[in-house]
Amino acid sequence: MTCFPFFSKGSSSSRQDPDIDEGIQNVRIFTYKELIKATDDFSPANKIGEGGFGSVYKGRLKNGKFAAIKVLSAESRQGVKEFLTEINTIAEIQHENLVKLYGCCVERNNRILVYNYLENNSLAQTLLGGGHSSLYFDWRTRCGICIGVARGLAFLHEEVRPLIVHRDIKASNILLDKDLTPKISDFGLAKLIPPNMTHVSTRVAGTLGYLAPEYAIGGKLTRKADIYSFGVLLVEIVSGRNNTNSRLPIEEQFLLERAWQLYERKELVGLVDPSLNGEFDAEQACKYLKIGLLCTQESPKLRPSMTSVVKMLTGKMDADDRKITKPALISDFMDLKVRKNQESNIDTTYNTSSASENQDSTMTSSAPSTSVTTFSTAQYDQSM
Repeated sequence: MTCFPFFSKGSSSSRQDPDIDEGIQNVRIFTYKELIKATDDFSPANKIGEGGFGSVYKGRLKNGKFAAIKVLSAESRQGVKEFLTEINTIAEIQHENLVKLYGCCVERNNRILVYNYLENNSLAQTLLGGGHSSLYFDWRTRCGICIGVARGLAFLHEEVRPLIVHRDIKASNILLDKDLTPKISDFGLAKLIPPNMTHVSTRVAGTLGYLAPEYAIGGKLTRKADIYSFGVLLVEIVSGRNNTNSRLPIEEQFLLERAWQLYERKELVGLVDPSLNGEFDAEQACKYLKIGLLCTQESPKLRPSMTSVVKMLTGKMDADDRKITKPALISDFMDLKVRKNQESNIDTTYNTSSASENQDSTMTSSAPSTSVTTFSTAQYDQSM
């Protein structure tokens, strides 16, 4: 069991932002000069990623270790609060399936995070990257990735205190090392939930396509929101396709909808990635897809805990498909571009790009009114 310290003011003279200066302790502070040298002055040749929060560079530290150096842009959607959250959330925890924070730099206006370098980028850029990667994910590798991510989430949900809800589990936040071991990354939206609380009320934040509908409606956050996101990711890994793809026929564009249709027809095996060329365990693949459906059920109470998910994925617990109910679907709400729904009065602060068009469509907003949604209006119990 891991306990988080309360962070207090550090001692580095290089930190000049009082908001940041109040929040960092027990984290190595890198100088900006060190990171310039490590990345060859942030050379474009060393750039390995870019997103809404800024750019990521490969660098070599003074001790010879390679690192992923995440430079937050001045226009970054990740403000001081999210920067501190990312540092404080993972500074004191270690797990095989979580990225490791080496330290940070907070000189002048620079906000930089330094992580361990992972050789094989993210699932979004490899497995779901549309053939732009030379990596091949056989069935055994996919199983290992699913189990690894589940174990990392189970650790966050059940073994640390206070427990952590990640809030942005998605393919682009699952990084892969040289052995294709998955590491959960990007804790900028994470929330800590004290042991005496069942949920926290917060602004809605996450990525469309992975966002649990009951959280999008009410803003009451529980672990079950992460479990929903994991369920979507699990179906993506088995099928080898993004959760939304506007290039497909209308009845196949939304992955969860398609999975449910095939499940009802007892044809789930038809969703397995064709690039496997039939070289997979059909029974196990269908079981994994059923687990994905269990995790995305409409009622949060019916979704299993991540510990139970790990047991089901590893064969230590049955995935009882008699308990599967229809997944929570927010397809119309999630992707207006595909549905061409011109009448819905959607809060324009939401990014409505499909996942296939914009894998990193992270959004933050106040919780929307239920009047704008088109999914089932069942009442959600968020005490789980």
